[in-house]
Amino acid sequence: MHRRNLLASLSLAAGELALNPGFSRSLFAASPAPDVSSSESNWPAFRGPGAIGFADGFSLPTTWKVMWQSQVPGLGHSSPIVWGDFLYVATAVSEAANVPLRLGLFGDREAAEEVDPQAWKVFCFDKRSGVQVWEHTAHHAVAKTQRHLKATQANTTMVTDGKCLVAFFGSEGLFCYSMHGRLLWSKDLGTINVSKYGVGWGYASSPALYEGKIVLQCDAPDNPFLAAFDVSDGRELWRTSRMGVCERSWASPYIHDGGNAPPQVVANGWPYIASYDLESGQEVWRLQGGGDNPAPTPFSADGLIYVANGHGAVAPVWAIHPEATGDISLAEGETANRYVEWSEVRNGAYIVTPLVYRDCLYSSTNNGILKCYDAKSGELHYTKRLGSGATALSASPVAGDGKVYWTTEEGSVYVIEAGPEYRELAINTVGLEVMATPAISAGVLFIRTRSSIIAVGHA
Repeated sequence: MHRRNLLASLSLAAGELALNPGFSRSLFAASPAPDVSSSESNWPAFRGPGAIGFADGFSLPTTWKVMWQSQVPGLGHSSPIVWGDFLYVATAVSEAANVPLRLGLFGDREAAEEVDPQAWKVFCFDKRSGVQVWEHTAHHAVAKTQRHLKATQANTTMVTDGKCLVAFFGSEGLFCYSMHGRLLWSKDLGTINVSKYGVGWGYASSPALYEGKIVLQCDAPDNPFLAAFDVSDGRELWRTSRMGVCERSWASPYIHDGGNAPPQVVANGWPYIASYDLESGQEVWRLQGGGDNPAPTPFSADGLIYVANGHGAVAPVWAIHPEATGDISLAEGETANRYVEWSEVRNGAYIVTPLVYRDCLYSSTNNGILKCYDAKSGELHYTKRLGSGATALSASPVAGDGKVYWTTEEGSVYVIEAGPEYRELAINTVGLEVMATPAISAGVLFIRTRSSIIAVGHA
């Protein structure tokens, strides 16, 4: 089976290489097996361990070669995750002859009309060779909700703790697998229609997993809620309504455990960002937000929690102390208070989740304007436009080995030296459209394109 999958993968990759001459000709070059003995090689969730977005401990490429490429059928903005020697990714495969997807910079509200059945699938690949190890169809039906033309029916990224693998497809259900692909349990949470302007934009909030608890953020306007489930059997532990707190959100929940505060779940939203006690689901603090289409995932670094969002009058970023309680909203004209260390309302993040790496916070607009701040003080170091014109960005930046990687929707990857001054080290291209955030493992970047997974390493 593995040999057949490998031959199919190589055949498909060769065909794609012929159509995209920008790919490296070292596509099939033999590469040494990476050392995966340490935890630094795992990238278990969206933006990696703890949603931090970086992985140090291995040398990462500036210019690169493609080590392998394997096809992934269907459509999905689901980012790859890695545990040990294996890479996992989700997708939705429609039975329709033509499945529309429109990328780039545009403001249309057009939805994709989908009436044909689809299969929501989970794939496992050997991360060293690209060989498909297994696949499993989680659900097969006509989609319960619409998606925007730029979205897919598999936007969410899976999560693992090395013991099990969790996938959540919104209205199509929650699924828990063994690491070998055996379905352990599944759960139907009903229809979760995250809509605006009469358009169902699609579900995009990835599950969070921490110490045996799965946390889901389901912010459909008619019934927004946050819920926790036992990973062993899917039993619901608590559910908290977000009615009056959040009208809609596409952000993934972030579980913070550090400092003097007990573990908390931070949920980006509009009109409020809010934090909840992980054990009980009770609200801990709330912050009146800015952008009315929250998409970036909260995260923490060096003792602060960072949250950004965009669209509407402002597009802020906040640095929040984890010990916050109550309503910590800023008064008019304020940029800081007891619990908000600093904020900037003109940050501009809309879709992309910012990154803190080596004392700098990196953020960008969806049209390619990069901003770099001092992560502790909020001092702006520089503003720089990637490329010569408007550049569409949906993938979040990742970093390691002193480098920050910015991936455009067109498939260009800007390699920036980490630090308070802008220094462009290289521009690489994969020659295909990219919406998903790359994964990093043992010195290799794994990039999910519109139709494949590509592993890139040192040239």
